[in-house]
Amino acid sequence: MSCTMVLPHELAQEIVRAAQDPLETAGVLLASLRECSDGLRKVLVRKIIWVPEHAYRVRRQDALSICSEGYVPALQEAESLGACAIWFHTHPTEIGIPLPSPHDEIVDGQLRDLFRLRTSSEVYGSIIFSPAADGLSFTGFIDIDRFVEKIDRLFIIGDRFHDVDAYAECSSVLSTEFDRSVRAFGGAVQATISRLSFGVVGNGGTGSAVAEQLVRLGARHLILFDPDTLELSNLTRVYGSTRNDVGRAKVEVLRDYLLRISPDLECPVYQSSILDERTARRLIGCDVVFGCTDDNAGRIVLSRLASQFMIPVFDCGVLLSSDAAGNLVGIDGRVTTLCPGTACLVCRNRIDMRRAAAEQMSAAEHRRLAAEGYAPALGRIEPAVVTFTTSVAAQAVSELIERFVGYGPTPRPSEVLLRMHDREISTNIVHPRKDHYCDSEAGQLGAGTMNPFLDLAWP
Repeated sequence: MSCTMVLPHELAQEIVRAAQDPLETAGVLLASLRECSDGLRKVLVRKIIWVPEHAYRVRRQDALSICSEGYVPALQEAESLGACAIWFHTHPTEIGIPLPSPHDEIVDGQLRDLFRLRTSSEVYGSIIFSPAADGLSFTGFIDIDRFVEKIDRLFIIGDRFHDVDAYAECSSVLSTEFDRSVRAFGGAVQATISRLSFGVVGNGGTGSAVAEQLVRLGARHLILFDPDTLELSNLTRVYGSTRNDVGRAKVEVLRDYLLRISPDLECPVYQSSILDERTARRLIGCDVVFGCTDDNAGRIVLSRLASQFMIPVFDCGVLLSSDAAGNLVGIDGRVTTLCPGTACLVCRNRIDMRRAAAEQMSAAEHRRLAAEGYAPALGRIEPAVVTFTTSVAAQAVSELIERFVGYGPTPRPSEVLLRMHDREISTNIVHPRKDHYCDSEAGQLGAGTMNPFLDLAWP
């Protein structure tokens, strides 16, 4: 079992500033602890409550003493949110080593039962942050009913992404295979790409191009999702496919191709739709998801996943338009980045809710309602060209890299629109609607709702 703490970028910046203070600083993280299906636990940090200045009895460069009013209100709020409470403090700039002292271990012993009692949770956690050249270093653990587990990684997401191993973890040795990439964006980013787990939902023209680019960039942990089998008309777009593959599951065709590129790739596949709850639950083990599906109902799942489980989602879309004479007049591509602080696909009106509802009906029910004019027609085959699906895939993977490297303007856009027919690219930033589930004030970010999963009604 491994444990990753997921931290929104804005909260991480607060901790960075506190760690740079010459005096030790303390607070409580309110978080959801969720167990994924692949032997991974995630600690989803929802809020920071800082110890107020008046609650410090002692506050020095190398010591803290805090009265109970410094953390009891945080425990009450954790209970009201249904969250667990994680005690944290800094070892600041002058010390800079986030290793627990004997006194820290005594404090954990004193707080453990109180935190559990006041939050009505079986979980206690403790973490130490120190400043580092690139942000933060840390050590920490969660204690689940006396079973102590180390927090292995800190994954910061939002305007920037940053993946941090626990202090004193050994660094991986990079293969010279990636020398050109390392020269472009550095060894730390290259190492991060190799250890992250990527989900690719939809393995057609866009999804297969995304998957190949990720593997060639050094990704070694992919999960593929697609319910369909390869058809003859797919050969013009699906990377790695040949005529001999017609009739095979798309996920298997793509996996076999990717393994030829990188034999050490871990690549479980699921020939099923994320509209199936069991399949959708497998997404929560991913660090990053690329949405390359063309159905509206699937986008609802991905949109909620990004908010509820704080998993960055890069949603891709391609639309080719023709005039009455059948002439191609519009080539539009879209890449929308979903992560804390950004509007979801519903807020952006990127989902046709009527079509989404129709896509979840049984075939018989849809035929009946469509005949009566209460449901839109489905099943239309849209035009698609490999040049354009590949362009959108490349833009999506570029957006991932930019979040780690930071070579673009700030604040970073959360959507890129490609009008290839006009040879134009534009970007935008859209904020969540007030009190919508993607709005930080609504209290749903990082909630990790499991029953019902994602707060959705599943078939």
